Amino acid sequence: MPVQSLPVRDASIQFRLLQQYLVLLKKYPILTKSVTSGILSALGNLLSQILEVRKKAKSGALVSEIDTTGAARYAIYGLFITGPVSHYFYQLMEVWMPTTDPYCIIKRLLLDRLFFAPGFLLLFYFVMTILEGKGWGDFEKKMRGSYWTALKMNWKVWTPFQFVNINFVPVQVSISPTSCHNATLTQTLTPLMFIHPFLYSLLLLLFFWFQFRVLFANMIALFWYAYLASVRK
Repeated sequence: MPVQSLPVRDASIQFRLLQQYLVLLKKYPILTKSVTSGILSALGNLLSQILEVRKKAKSGALVSEIDTTGAARYAIYGLFITGPVSHYFYQLMEVWMPTTDPYCIIKRLLLDRLFFAPGFLLLFYFVMTILEGKGWGDFEKKMRGSYWTALKMNWKVWTPFQFVNINFVPVQVSISPTSCHNATLTQTLTPLMFIHPFLYSLLLLLFFWFQFRVLFANMIALFWYAYLASVRK
């Protein structure tokens, strides 16, 4: 039985949507990164809650409703803190530790892992305590109870990702929607769209992750905030 083929232009809708995102990222970098971070932070919180609900349901425990206010707090933090801070941190890192520095790879990694990660995690605990309407006592309790555990997990899990992220992924690579590079990529990946749509989408997303450092970091943050939402209870 003959299989009906689809036009190439209809097969690359994911590609065109991501290209439109890149246009917004170029025109409004901080706003786009902040909104992206806010959405991903909220999704990370919701993911943590959903997994917890499923775990309780399997064990027969009392299942609570999804806390949308918790997701809203994470969205606020991602929008106003994670997006802007990450943007300026990576920009300043390029100035402070340019690639011409023979030890820039080690210096960048040490700066991110030993200074930025602990400080940013501390800021997260502090801001979330304020957003929850709680006081200094609760902040100290959360810090003593889970900060060190979360920081060790950050170092253990995200150090390899950050090594690649801060040293080998460009801060921002300008890509025109009609560039030869993108045309070649479309021609290369489009046949895969019909053979294995999921793999096509995955490869396309991976390509764009490695074009934009903050976007790559924010996608990692989706799962990181899901972890923080569970460990900071």
